[in-house]
Amino acid sequence: MNHLLIFLIPWKDLNMLLMKIITKYVYELLEKDCNLKKISIPEGYGVIVLNPNENYIEVEKPKIHVQSSSDSSDEPAEKRERKDKVSKETKKRRDFYEKYRNPQREKEMMQLYIRENGSPEEHAIYVWDHFIAQAAAENVFFVAHSYGGLAFVELMIQREADVKNKVTAVALTDSVHNVWHQEAGKTIREWMRENCCNWVSSSEPLDTSVESMLPDCPRVSAGTDRHELTSWKSFPSIFKFFTEASEAKISSLKPAVTRRSHRIKHEEL
Repeated sequence: MNHLLIFLIPWKDLNMLLMKIITKYVYELLEKDCNLKKISIPEGYGVIVLNPNENYIEVEKPKIHVQSSSDSSDEPAEKRERKDKVSKETKKRRDFYEKYRNPQREKEMMQLYIRENGSPEEHAIYVWDHFIAQAAAENVFFVAHSYGGLAFVELMIQREADVKNKVTAVALTDSVHNVWHQEAGKTIREWMRENCCNWVSSSEPLDTSVESMLPDCPRVSAGTDRHELTSWKSFPSIFKFFTEASEAKISSLKPAVTRRSHRIKHEEL
């Protein structure tokens, strides 16, 4: 006997389900194949911050009893009873609609922001203070994508001396940072010119120089005009950049980015 099983799943719910399955699988690969350790932050919350833009956990919202205005009303009992009946029917229909619109959320929830990690900027500083700064690694490299670039610049502003002492090179991918709006000082901008490179979305071939109006780091093409693919497409060049920076540090030469053939000469801009 043949059987046919059909799932009718809203696209939004299916998308969320796939995201959870893929995320779990990727974390398992990182732990098993790359020997990485998964740590919950901060201590006591028991959660992993997957997306710094959503640094909160959901908890059940406490129910607040609202006294019916009809309790102290001088309205006739029959009228109050009729109004209460209408109110209950309205609530019943609303609850029914909410349940079937989102059956996975039968309880009313509220967002509780994770302490010291309430924003991408706070998250970057927290991770630096509690993990990176205490790490024994002599060479630390950053890959900061999109808003992560802004978070890194903020980290430099808050921990400039420590970052300069520990970080060897930084690869930005389509970063949205702005050294003017973030009020990054001259010494930070100079360090970024020598130790950072931003692979931006562009239809030009990988590593082609891209003009910039900001006096910070060189900008080169990521080899794609799709923002979400800039990190993936530029990985070969990024790891070459990291290798050159590490070798330059060991041999006490100038940072590798100053020797790259596509380096932008900012004084000519």
